[in-house]
Amino acid sequence: MGICSSCESTSVATAKLILRDGRLEEFSYPVKASYLLQKDPSSFICNSDEMDFDDVVSAISDDEELQPGQLYFALPLSRLKRPLQADEMAALAVKASSALMNSSSAGDKFSCCRKSFGNLVFSGEIGVKPSLRVADDGGRRGRRRNLSPRLSAIEE
Repeated sequence: MGICSSCESTSVATAKLILRDGRLEEFSYPVKASYLLQKDPSSFICNSDEMDFDDVVSAISDDEELQPGQLYFALPLSRLKRPLQADEMAALAVKASSALMNSSSAGDKFSCCRKSFGNLVFSGEIGVKPSLRVADDGGRRGRRRNLSPRLSAIEE
């Protein structure tokens, strides 16, 4: 038990970036968008909190630092300032969920120390704009249903 609390106390909040190919990069240190865009100048970076269904996708400033605890996407420039359609948002949610789930079990030595990211939620209540966010399950690990996505990939 002591080792588990030790693992929990050393966790560091990271900024998470979902790359165009679906991989996840995490940053525990300050990193500017301009530095990341040098690797792929045909992309832009957007904050998932700023992405709304049927609203244009905006890039964060080149001088802006990615913030710990935030989820970001690297998207192709062709999607900049274009409205985000429901199927595109759903595909991004699936891509992010897959990347987050794959990273949460990679390289863990002790199963009790696994970091849980929760599930991505595509909320769409009537009269409310749908949004993409990470759901917090409060650390509970209940029975999970296997929901296989029936979405196609977004062409990039």
